[in-house]
Amino acid sequence: MGLTIGIDVGGTKIAAGVVDANGAIGARTQRDTPAESVDETAAAICDAAAELIAGDAVEAVGIGAAGFVSSDRSTVLFAPNLAWRDEPLGARLAETLKIPVVVENDANAAAWGEFAFGAAKDVDHMVCITVGTGIGGGVVIEGELLRGAYGVAAELGHMRVVPGGHRCGCGARGCWEQYASGRALVREGRAQAESGSLAAAQMLSVCGISDPAELTGPMITKAATAGDPCAVELLDDLGRWLGEGLASIATLFDPTTIVISGGVSAAKDLLLKSAQVAFEKHLPAKANRPHPSFGLAELGTDAGIIGAADLARRPATAAPA
Repeated sequence: MGLTIGIDVGGTKIAAGVVDANGAIGARTQRDTPAESVDETAAAICDAAAELIAGDAVEAVGIGAAGFVSSDRSTVLFAPNLAWRDEPLGARLAETLKIPVVVENDANAAAWGEFAFGAAKDVDHMVCITVGTGIGGGVVIEGELLRGAYGVAAELGHMRVVPGGHRCGCGARGCWEQYASGRALVREGRAQAESGSLAAAQMLSVCGISDPAELTGPMITKAATAGDPCAVELLDDLGRWLGEGLASIATLFDPTTIVISGGVSAAKDLLLKSAQVAFEKHLPAKANRPHPSFGLAELGTDAGIIGAADLARRPATAAPA
């Protein structure tokens, strides 16, 4: 198959591009996401795809959507930040666009992009962790994307790490993403500042703010890069939580490579060093097993577009009876 379109549908924007068989993006376009309306969201996706189809001989469309996607890669079963509930998005768009459409979870699509064309392109077993506001994940085993019996496997951020811990947006308590994500980083930073910590007050000053409520993850990362002790400690603690969780992930999937992506990965060594130390400390039977390599994602925010476009070239598996 030649050119396909990849579309990354987020809570605020729809990013789309024409992608060739080598993972290179040509024409691009973008739309705002009307997240509260199913019909308006579908119309915006169609509009973006139609614009790109008009300019190139496109053979299929792949969509990366933040939510649970059915095993036949057609229906969005649930989306936490969009109005989709059992929405037959693939069939709906295919009827309008008159070309095949496949739908995939956005983290799976990004993981596949890194596996096929990015940081894990030379291995057959990989785990990709997207550390942003929450934690997303994708797993490739023997060159195949792990989707599970019903299409909703690899929701790695919702692995429970602290029984009875912080309440998660999924409704459970103690999920990994409540301790190893951008949301957790900001929560801890604001808590320290609100406690009257002099070190945290200095961090706020470095960030150019005085109100803890204005603190953001990128501010903390920037302050840590500048050497602020409180910000460095916050990222070190986040890395520890990340590494401990990754030790459990490695026990489950035995990957060759673990790829870390997402906005928090911009901290690079400030995060990776502590993550790797914690990983090595908590990996079971660490003296008697090969250890996966750690790496940062290479495709950046294009991973979802590239991965979704490449998955559109591949046949969907049948849904379970």
